[in-house]
Amino acid sequence: MQPRESDTGVPARLKRFFQSNQGRWTIVAGVLLAICSAFTVYLFSALPSLERIENPKAELATKVYSVDGEVLDMFYIKNRSHLSLKEIPKPVVDALIATEDKDFYGHWGVDVIRFMKAMVKNLIFRSKEGASTITMQLARNLYLGHEDHTVFDTMTRKIREFITSVQLERSFTKNEILEFYLNVVYFGRGAYGVQAASQVYFGKQPADLTLAETATLIALLKGPGYYDPINHPERALGRRNLVLSQMVKYDAITEKELKEARGEPIQLRSAQEMSSTGIAPHFVEYIRQRLTQKAEKEGFDLYRDGLSVYTTLDSRMQRAANRAVEEHLAIYQGLFDKQWDWSKQRDVLGRVVEQAIITSPQYRKAASAFQRDSIFAALRHNSTWIDSIKEVARTIEVGFVALDPKTGGILAMVGGQNFRNFKYGLNHVTQIRRQPGSAFKPFVYTVAIDNGYSPAYELLNQPFTIINPDGTRWTPSNSDGEYGGMTTIREAVRMSINLVAIRAIDQIAPVNQVIEYAKRMGISSPLPPFESLALGTGEVTPLEITSAFGVLANHGVRVEPVSIMKIEDKNGTVLEESTPSQREVLSDETSFIMTSMLEGVVNGGTGAHVRDYFQLPAAGKTGTTTEFADAWFIGYTPQIVAGVWVGFDNKSVHFRTWDGQGGRAAAPIWGRFMKYVYEDKSIGMILQYFDKPPKVLEEKICRETKKLATPFCPDMTIEYFTEKNLPPKCDKHTTSRWKEGEEAGGTISF
Repeated sequence: MQPRESDTGVPARLKRFFQSNQGRWTIVAGVLLAICSAFTVYLFSALPSLERIENPKAELATKVYSVDGEVLDMFYIKNRSHLSLKEIPKPVVDALIATEDKDFYGHWGVDVIRFMKAMVKNLIFRSKEGASTITMQLARNLYLGHEDHTVFDTMTRKIREFITSVQLERSFTKNEILEFYLNVVYFGRGAYGVQAASQVYFGKQPADLTLAETATLIALLKGPGYYDPINHPERALGRRNLVLSQMVKYDAITEKELKEARGEPIQLRSAQEMSSTGIAPHFVEYIRQRLTQKAEKEGFDLYRDGLSVYTTLDSRMQRAANRAVEEHLAIYQGLFDKQWDWSKQRDVLGRVVEQAIITSPQYRKAASAFQRDSIFAALRHNSTWIDSIKEVARTIEVGFVALDPKTGGILAMVGGQNFRNFKYGLNHVTQIRRQPGSAFKPFVYTVAIDNGYSPAYELLNQPFTIINPDGTRWTPSNSDGEYGGMTTIREAVRMSINLVAIRAIDQIAPVNQVIEYAKRMGISSPLPPFESLALGTGEVTPLEITSAFGVLANHGVRVEPVSIMKIEDKNGTVLEESTPSQREVLSDETSFIMTSMLEGVVNGGTGAHVRDYFQLPAAGKTGTTTEFADAWFIGYTPQIVAGVWVGFDNKSVHFRTWDGQGGRAAAPIWGRFMKYVYEDKSIGMILQYFDKPPKVLEEKICRETKKLATPFCPDMTIEYFTEKNLPPKCDKHTTSRWKEGEEAGGTISF
C-alpha cells in the first residue's frame, strides 16, 4: 500500500519534530523567551523615566516662619525639607558612607556580588538581606514602592532598584546622589531627610549636631522603628556606637573623638517637646486655614510643594504671651475652683451636661447607655463621664492677640489655655463671638468727641428709663449700684460708668452713628441698633475688637489684620506678597483725645491692675458682662495693640464674684505681656509716648465749672480740646473776689 501525502508531507515532519527531544527543547526555549520578554516589559514599564530621574519632584514640607526667622511649624504629608550638600555637615556624610556604603565612590551604583548574595538569601532563605548601596537605597526611597507581598514582588523590586541605580549613576554625580539621599531618606517619627530629623530628635539644625548626635541619626537608617531612641534606648545606643566605630575604621574620626562621643549620652528633646505643637499652634492653624483657601485659587499643594510662608508673628512676643497667659491662669483657675461648687449649681450642671451630650459624640455615646432617670443618678454619683464634662466646663479659657497697629501684623496669638497641646480645637481669638461689655464704650465716646463734645462735657449719672421700640421699658443701672450727679465723659470712661455711657448714646452719640463708626474701625460682626449697645451687648471676636482699638493707636488710620507677609515656592520665587490695606477713618485729633481718656483707665481707673506689672505709657479699656460671664481688657502702647478675653466655653458657667471683672481677670495678662515684651532686649522696644497732634489744644479748665480756667479759679486741671469743642471761659471765677459774690448769694459785676 502506498503512503498517503499527509504521512510524508510537511505536517507529518513537524509532528515528528515536535515529538523529538530537539522539538521539545525548542518549545521550552520559546516559552521561556516569551516569559522573559514579558517580564522585561513589565520591569521597564514601571521604571521612572530618565526625565523624571533628572528632575525629581520630592514631596517637600511647607515651612511657616516667624518674622524673626524661627520655624514655627511645617505642613506636610511627609516631614521633609531640602538642604544642599554644602549645608550638610561633613560628619553626616562620613557617618553615612562608613556605615551604609564604604565603597560608594568606587562603584557604579550597585555592588554585583553583594546584590547576588542578597537575592539568593531573599529568595531561598526568605531572610531580609539588604546589601543595597546608597544609590540603590535612593532608588527605593525616591522612586519605588516599599510593599513586598510575595517573593516575586521582592525579586522584581530588587531588579528595578538595580536598573534605576545604574540610571541614577549615569545621570548624576556622586555628590548629587548623596544630596538627594540625605534629603529623602526616612529617619522615623515622620521625619524625611536629615534636616527634619535633626529638628524632630534634637531641635537643632544639622550644622549644630554633635558627633554623637550625628551618629544617632545615621544609626536610625538601619531600622527607624527598631532603633528608635525613645522606645528602644539601649538598641539605639548600641547602634550609635557601631556607627562611631565604623567611622574610626575608615578614618573619618580619631580614637579620641570616638571615646568622647561614646561617653556622651543620647539626649533627645523631651517627650513634651516632641509631642508639642510649637509655640503658636493656634496661629499656625489660622495660617493653615488661610493657605488652604489660597491653594484652591493659586493651584499650589500646601503639603507637597515645599513652600516658605513668612508670617508677621514674632516668636519672642509669642513666648511672652504664652508666659503671661500661663502664669495668670495658674492663679485664676485655682481661685475659681475654690469658689465654684457643683453641688450648689445643680441647674447649671444639668444644662452643661445636656449641651455636652448634644454637641459631643463622645458624651452622646456615654449617655446612650443611660435612661434619662439614670443620667440624673449619674449626676448625683459623679460617674467618670460626668466628671469629665465638669472638668471641661469649669476650665477657664482665654483668647489673646497682639498686633502692630501701623502694619496690622499679628505679633502674637494665644487661642486657648491648651496652647501646649492644641490640635484642631477652638481658637478663642478668631472663632468665638462674645459680648465685650464696657470694652465697647470707647466707640460711643469716639462718636461723641467727633460730634463736638469734649472730655469735660458732663452727663447725669442717675437712673432713667428708655422706651424700647416694642414698647417695653428698660431701666439700666451701674454695675456697683452707686450713682452721682453730673459726671464728665473723662471720669465716666475712667471708672466705666454705665449710666453715663447710656445717656451718651441716647443724647449725644446716636446708636446708628455708633454702629457706623464701629464698622469703619473694624467691627464686622452684626451690632444691635439699641441703646443697650453702649454696654457692649453686640457680640464680637477678640481679633476684630482688638484691631478696631488699633485705629486709636494708629492716629485714626485703619489697617486690616495681616498674618502672612510673603509666600515663596521651593525655588525662592515669590508667589504672593501682602500689602497692608490702610485708610483714615478718624482724625488724629479724635484718636489722641480718646487715647488720653483711655490712659486714665490704666492710671487709676478700672484697668489699674495693669500697673502692677507695666509702668510705661499705655491706654486701654476693661469689659465685664452680666454675672461676670466674660472679662476683657483691650489696650495699646504707641507700638502694640493687644486684646484679652477670659471666660468659659459653656456660657452657663461664669465667675461668681468681683474677681470676674475685666480689670482683674483679663488686665493682668495684658500687663504681664507688655512687661515681658518691653523688658526683652532682643526685641529692642524703644520708649515712646502718645504724641499730641498740633491741632489738639491743651488747656487748663476749672474743675468746678468744667470751663476754661481763669487766673482766679481755685482748682484747675489739664484737658484736651479741638477748636469745635473748646468750652467758654469760666464765668464763676472771674475775679479774685469771686468768693465774696458767692457768699452774698450773687455775682459781683465791675
